[in-house]
Amino acid sequence: MTIALTGGGTGGHLAIVRCLLESAIKKNIECIYIGSQNGQDKAWFENEVRFKEKFFLSSKGVVNQSKFGKISSLLHTLKLSKDCREIFKKYRIQAVFSVGGYSAAPASFAALFSHLPLFIHEQNSKSGSLNMLLKPFATKFFSAFEKEFSPYPVANKFFDNARTRTELKNIIFLGGSQGASFINELALNLAPKLQEQNIKIIHQCGKNDFEKCKKHYQNLNIQADVFDFSSNLEEKMKNADLAISRAGASTLFELCANTLP
Repeated sequence: MTIALTGGGTGGHLAIVRCLLESAIKKNIECIYIGSQNGQDKAWFENEVRFKEKFFLSSKGVVNQSKFGKISSLLHTLKLSKDCREIFKKYRIQAVFSVGGYSAAPASFAALFSHLPLFIHEQNSKSGSLNMLLKPFATKFFSAFEKEFSPYPVANKFFDNARTRTELKNIIFLGGSQGASFINELALNLAPKLQEQNIKIIHQCGKNDFEKCKKHYQNLNIQADVFDFSSNLEEKMKNADLAISRAGASTLFELCANTLP
């Protein structure tokens, strides 16, 4: 059996894709991945050898565009959906699992046009635009925030690295895969005081502020572990004794699994 996993754009979506892939492999189910050339899809999965095949399409978002832009994006999505239908035929796809995000649109619509079962996972308490639109047509809609509760998928490695913290030596600042300006400013402002107390800093600042944050720590002569993206975030969490984080759904569940306060 072969299924298609689709969606992404941000780390929260992509973390679910990774969990689904690992679960499918245990059940001897082969997976292809359909994502976008934009966002973080390629950074996460371009070199992921466990997928039977990967496709990164020129997907475009529809929300926050002008009327003309929305029409143009919708027509482009329908064109990509046609391409996805050909992919489904070639790889004999039997079901499509979407985690949302604009990169999930082509394959999700293609699933409906091809009369394939469409499964959707919503990470947040408030559903995204695409998931809200497709929910009535989905074979099954999974969410940790629905009346019919579905456990939130968290990779085993976050549980495996859980530990009890007894002292504060390392603080991790988590701004999510895209970074968060408030978290970044807070980390930089607290850095001198943390250094005085001999507390090490681990800082996920996002791609846009990476150079700025890195230079700021260098100017302060502080050796901080600064990064924009990490495929081994569980190791970063394992080394931390306290997290200061934005409230991304995947991050919150991963922090709980890691027992990181």
